This record gives sequence, structure tokens and C-alpha cells, in this order.
Amino acid sequence: MSACCSGRLLAAATATTCRRRPGSSLAAADVAGRWQRNVLRDAGSMHRRRLRCRRSLGAQVLALDAAFPFDREAQLRKQHSKQSRLRIGIVGFGTFGQFLAKRMVQAGHEVIATSRSPYHDLAAAMGVKYFTDADDFCEEHPEVVILATSILSLESVLSKLPVQRLKRSTLFVDVLSVKEFPKRLLLRELPPEVDILCTHPMFGPDSGKGTWTGLNMQYERVRIAPEPERQRRADAFLQFFEREGCNMVEMSCEEHDQLAASTQFITHTVGRMLGAMQLQATPIDTRGFQSLLSLVDNTANDSFDLYYGLFMYNQNSTEQLDRLEKAFDEVKARLLRQLHNKVRQQIFHGDEYQEGPRLMLTDRTSGNGSSSGSEAANAAAEQPAPTSAAAQRSSKAAAPAEPSSSNGSKGGQGPFKNMLTMSSTDSP
Repeated sequence: MSACCSGRLLAAATATTCRRRPGSSLAAADVAGRWQRNVLRDAGSMHRRRLRCRRSLGAQVLALDAAFPFDREAQLRKQHSKQSRLRIGIVGFGTFGQFLAKRMVQAGHEVIATSRSPYHDLAAAMGVKYFTDADDFCEEHPEVVILATSILSLESVLSKLPVQRLKRSTLFVDVLSVKEFPKRLLLRELPPEVDILCTHPMFGPDSGKGTWTGLNMQYERVRIAPEPERQRRADAFLQFFEREGCNMVEMSCEEHDQLAASTQFITHTVGRMLGAMQLQATPIDTRGFQSLLSLVDNTANDSFDLYYGLFMYNQNSTEQLDRLEKAFDEVKARLLRQLHNKVRQQIFHGDEYQEGPRLMLTDRTSGNGSSSGSEAANAAAEQPAPTSAAAQRSSKAAAPAEPSSSNGSKGGQGPFKNMLTMSSTDSP
């Protein structure tokens, strides 16, 4: 007999006992009580036999209270889910703001948003409550306010946001691609009562359109009050990214900008340079070239304002740009140096190479097919005697200068004159 059936029998016995007629004796009540105890004993005995039978068959009982309506584990899960659920407000409902809002709604969070452009229909399709008026947005009192504006417009948007209509315990979160600039700005402009969390999801709508598993999420707890509720709220926000599979990296904003200049900014720079070359796919593409085309696509989808913000608001970007330019010049100089060495070798040392043996023509008039002696002697007489390279150079140095030809080149040098001049002036 299952636990549910034993519960029904207990309820029936209790109802029978409670429906005693007013004139019934105490003996009848005792009989009913003994009957109730017997029913419970039999039900318990049958339930234990069923459990032993399941164990003998290899079944494993995970929870005995699974059939009861008051499941403590379910209540704890519901309570934990309620505590983790946040009321999140997004300022700036552009591409990245929509990207975050969609995933947060799917995770069970309540999301509201505001922006300059009207996104009512798009927000409603996502399950997001949208406001065009910033005052109405702030009067909704979101627990967390995400600043998802562009880097260039952050200061202007923050100055126009009616922060005084928010709760003094509001958590402000920025998700910009640079970190030291928004950190200083938020500490300077926001009231000291609010909390500040600087983050950078190291991915976007293109690289994170599928799963977020393994993608980096940098963050710094810039200013979080010690109250347990405010600590819990910051933890709940970070746990959202952790549950999505992100690799959580706690790092200062200053260190982030130093590292991002040599990774993110260089990536965008190379991608835009290759995009300016208008590279196209071919039937014989290698995987390396396909990776370059993918890089071009990822960077081309971002606005130039984003790229300019990575350069303007990260003081480490100028140094990295200079390093990139210097590295390109070094590679180019090495190529030209090797090319010039080949050309000089042909110009100055080409006469040191001796010709290989020539094929001797047979005497067609003779019957034995051998060369005539007179022709062989004449060929030997016409061939100059071999001289050493040092003797040749000394003889050239001692020889007087020859008059210039009609095209301006000296005799003996011919068309190599211009090549020699070019080689000497272009050499590093």
C-alpha cells in the first residue's frame, strides 16, 4: 500500500471516529480507535514490504516524502529561486542591451528598459517592460541598473538619468568594453549610497549567440555595501553569468584595460585593416584564411564608435598601435633586405659564375662522327683563359672610366645602372 493510500485510510478512520452519534458509548469509541490503529499498522507493514521488494529488485528509493504535497525540498528550491530573481533595469536598449535582456528574461528575471529610440514592440516580444521616459523608468525602482550605452555616450546618459528617483541601495552595473574610465566616472558622479559593480562580458551578440559556456566574464566589486541583502544581490547578479557557463574572472579595471589593449583592441584593429582590403573568399581558401574572414565579419558588425571608444578611452591603446606599426615596418624591411641582397649578388658577383660545359657538335662530313681537329682548336683558342675573382676586381679598379653611352649609362654596366642606384638608396 502506498503512502497516499495509507493517508486516505487514516482520513477515513478519523472521519468515522468524528461522526459518532451523540448517544454512543465510550466502548464504541475505543473500538473505533483500535480499528484506526490496526489500519495504520497494516498500512505501514504493507509499505515496508513494498520497499523491501523494490530493494530486492534493484530499485532505489530516493525520497520517501515525494508523494506528499508539502515537499520541503521543493519549498527550499522555490525560496532560493525567489531570492535569486532580480528586478533589472537596462539603460540603453541597443544591440547589446537586447542581447542581455533576452537571456535574463529566459533565466526568470524581471527586466525593464529605457532608451532614446522607441523599442516598445521589440521589448514586448521579449517580455521586457519598456519606458521612453527615464523618470518613469526610475520610479519602477529596479534593484539593478545596467548601463549598456556606448562608450562615447556614457557620460551624457548618466548625467541625464534621474538617479534621485531610484532607491539609495540600487546596484549600478556597467558592461562597457573599457573599464577604468567608467569606474572613475561612476565613483565621481553617483551618490555614495549606491553600489557599483564594473563588469565586461568578453563576448557579444555574434560570439555569444549560442551558448555562453567557456566565455570570459570580467568583474570588479568597486563598491558594495556590507549589508547581507546588498551582498546577496551582487552575488545573484554574478551568479546569472556563472549559471550560463561563463568563466568568471575577478580583476581590477586597471589591469583589465592593460590586457584588453593588447588583445581586444589589436583584434579590432587587424579586423578593420583586413576589412579595408576587401578580402573575398576563394575556392582554395585555407583554414587560416577562413579564420581571417571570420575575424573581419565579427569586427565589421560592430560600429566604428565602439572601435574609436576602445582607442580613445583606454590609455594603453596608443602604445599597442605604435607596436603594431613598428612590427609591420620590421617585417617589411626584412623582406626588402632579403630581396636587395639577391639583386646585389646578381649585379656584383654575376661574372664569377663559370658557364657549364657546352655540347660539342659533331662533324657531319666525317664518317666516324668525331669533331674535326681544326674546329676544336679554334674553339679552344677563342675561349678566354680563366682568371680569379680577385684579379678581375683589381683589373676593373685599374681600368680608366669609360665614356657614357647615349642613354646615360657607362659602358660595361648597361641597364644595371638604374638597378644599382635603386638598390643603394633603398637599402636600410
